[in-house]
Amino acid sequence: MKALRSKFALLAVFAFSAVLIVSCGKSDKDKTSGTEKELLGAGATFPYPLYSKMFDVYSKENNMKINYQSVGSGAGIQQLINRTVDFGASDAFMTDEELKKAPGKVVEVPTCLGAVTVVYNLPENPEIKLTPEVLADIFLGKIKKWNDEKIKSINPDAKLTNIDIAVVHRSDGSGTTFVFTDYLTKVSDEWKTTVGAGKSVKWPIGLGAKGNEGVGGMVKQTPGAIGYVELIYASQNKMTTSALKNKKGNYIKPSLKSTEAAANVELPDDTRISLTNTDADEGYPIVSFTWILLYQDQNYGSRSEERGKEVAKLIWWMTHEGQQYVEPLEYAALPPEAVKKVEAILKTVNFGSKPLIEGK
Repeated sequence: MKALRSKFALLAVFAFSAVLIVSCGKSDKDKTSGTEKELLGAGATFPYPLYSKMFDVYSKENNMKINYQSVGSGAGIQQLINRTVDFGASDAFMTDEELKKAPGKVVEVPTCLGAVTVVYNLPENPEIKLTPEVLADIFLGKIKKWNDEKIKSINPDAKLTNIDIAVVHRSDGSGTTFVFTDYLTKVSDEWKTTVGAGKSVKWPIGLGAKGNEGVGGMVKQTPGAIGYVELIYASQNKMTTSALKNKKGNYIKPSLKSTEAAANVELPDDTRISLTNTDADEGYPIVSFTWILLYQDQNYGSRSEERGKEVAKLIWWMTHEGQQYVEPLEYAALPPEAVKKVEAILKTVNFGSKPLIEGK
């Protein structure tokens, strides 16, 4: 399911993104000594279009300005650790090492689900299916032609010519790359041992491009190209996407329905789960939550109880009332089980010994 975005050139359509300009580098003391009518956040680019809409609506309804800087998951986590923001955002849950660096206990709250799609450019763009093994071998550089027998055997009716496969990948670090490589690590032992998962990896083959717009643009301009972009970008740019064989043996096209289905699995109480290669029968296999990160105890630095309450209130709204804005922007809403987990997590957020979510 990022970063699923400053990566998007198309974000200019969001006129309300002006509320997202953030001044960085403030100390915790300086930040909290200002007005309590402004909250600071930073991190994932993947949910940027959704957060833009959510924060615009929330600001108007609650007289609370939300300054969110779309700088990537890693930078958002670091700013949270440095306590220069009220909340961070990440397309991957924090590692144990990152949690240890934080000066207080961090809780992680999923806000929606997103999918990473496999896009390609072939003559007449026939609908094709790919297995996990074939996809991994393409990105490992082991399958070099579109009419390779391994591809033809699962697409007997598709017109596949003797055209070279041109692999396109992200050149910048991103949550999208983390989700994609996390999936490949689960389905290919060779990928796991030679490349691994990460926001940035050493690619065995291919051309790099920055952002979804860079990858998408290069795929569109290059005959025989294959790459990966987030569902919202593929949909809005009318790109052809591959169906992927999931763990249950079903070939699933990326969609809102199949994205949400991927989360129909048992979730841990802390929601720190990778949804790639889902066990769900009808789930698309390259899906991830995206998370908001905050300190469980909001009583730190020069923070006021009011500020802590405003942070908790915002995140509760995002995971409840704010869910109405998720699907129109081509993300998948939190399933009921995830909402229950979110509610339990947010009810542990406190100011000292005082809970900040009351009467819910």
